[in-house]
Amino acid sequence: MTLEEKILKAETRIFKAVFPSTTNHYDTLFGGTALYHMDEVAFIAATRFSRQKMVTVSSDKIDFKKPIPAGTIIELIGSVIHVGNTSLKVKVEIFIEQMYDERREKAITGEFTFVAIDDDKNPISIIKD
Repeated sequence: MTLEEKILKAETRIFKAVFPSTTNHYDTLFGGTALYHMDEVAFIAATRFSRQKMVTVSSDKIDFKKPIPAGTIIELIGSVIHVGNTSLKVKVEIFIEQMYDERREKAITGEFTFVAIDDDKNPISIIKD
C-alpha cells in the first residue's frame, strides 16, 4: 500500500450530539471538551495509519471559529497531513450540523502531533521496512 493510500485509509470520522451536560453557561460546548474529542479522533487516525502505539506530544494552533451550541450534532474529521520518521501530524476539523435542517459549518480546526513508541516508551520509526 502506498503512503497516500495509507493516509486515505486512516481518515477518521466521529459524530457526537452536543448535550447540555457538555456545555458552559453560554449553552455552547466547553472548549476543553472539544479538545478532548479532537485529541481522541486524532489518536485514532494516527493509530489507524501506523498500527503502533502512539502518544500525543503536542497540539498546534487550535482555531475556535464558531461556538458550538447545545442541541447540534458535530462531526470530527481526523486526517494525517504529515509523516516523519518517528512522528506524524493529524489535522482535526469539527463541523456543526443542525439537527433538523441541512446547514453545516466548520467550527474548530487544529493539529496534533503524535510519536510512535515501543514497549519502553522510546520513539520508534513509523514506517516499517
